[in-house]
Amino acid sequence: MNVTVLVGGVGGARFLQGVRSLLGGTTGDGIPGDPNSPAETDHRITAVVNVGDDVWMHGLRICPDLDTCMYTLGGGIDPERGWGHIGETWNAKEELAAYGAQPDWFGLGDRDIATHLIRSQMLRAGYPLSAVTEALCNRWKPGVALLPVTDDRSETHVVVTDPDSDTDSSGEQQKAIHFQEWWVRYRAQIPTHSFAYIGAEQAKPAPGVLEAIESADIVLLAPSNPVVSIGAILAVPGIRGALRTTKAKIVGLSPIIGGKPLRGMADECLEVIGVETSAEAIGRHYGARSGTGILDGWLVHSTDEADVPGVEVRSVPLLMTDPEATAEMVRAAFDVAGVSL
Repeated sequence: MNVTVLVGGVGGARFLQGVRSLLGGTTGDGIPGDPNSPAETDHRITAVVNVGDDVWMHGLRICPDLDTCMYTLGGGIDPERGWGHIGETWNAKEELAAYGAQPDWFGLGDRDIATHLIRSQMLRAGYPLSAVTEALCNRWKPGVALLPVTDDRSETHVVVTDPDSDTDSSGEQQKAIHFQEWWVRYRAQIPTHSFAYIGAEQAKPAPGVLEAIESADIVLLAPSNPVVSIGAILAVPGIRGALRTTKAKIVGLSPIIGGKPLRGMADECLEVIGVETSAEAIGRHYGARSGTGILDGWLVHSTDEADVPGVEVRSVPLLMTDPEATAEMVRAAFDVAGVSL
């Protein structure tokens, strides 16, 4: 079976653990290349991963969502933070601070820097991001094919009221900042006007991405941020069209439970684009494939209800407490799509 999943960062990575658990992939027990790890499944899981968060910083190319998926599935993620390496140290960060290097609001761990160094060297040597990601995954053995949605620049920027300017009689001053600055430095707590996917219009899907969608037996939208994760993926030309025409059923899972995101600041992002923070509103935002949208099925938490015209909606437990619980969410999505294991 071919399963394709559109994913963002922490939530997407944990969802992929559930997909892999259900289909019998490798466990990623923190010992890359361990000969005692389970044999790989005959099923193929492909994750199309958001790159809108990617950024150059201190001369290094940082890909937060790709790395979070890779570390999580490879057993190297810090379980407390949900991102970055387990057992991380911060000597380089402290030295950068001692030099007064900017930006000083984004912390790079020593182990994590090794990943960024390899990636940056390969990118500067002319390798595309998809090939670099494949090379990095040789170390982590994620048991899932991780594909950046594009090899081209497609970064999420945010138009905000400039926090460093004085408002004069002409009104507020606006500027665009990288998503990472808005998310990490300001915690999305400054006046925000819109999102822009810089470079997306000229970007092309990375090799294998459209094929993964077109040849899938089922396509899943992970419970990732609908604006800056799934939305940033959909901003790349060709992705929405492939979703509209694939023969596979497309089932999404709500990232909102009881009107609140369980993690991150999806509510802040939804407010900016004028979408209510509810499972129903997000389902309607994606829309039905029988109309002009992309969904055939929509899963909401067992305590929620939703009416999404043209979409089969089902209420099931959506708490990703562990890979086994997440696997049951995936099983429910398969059931909605009419796909048998």
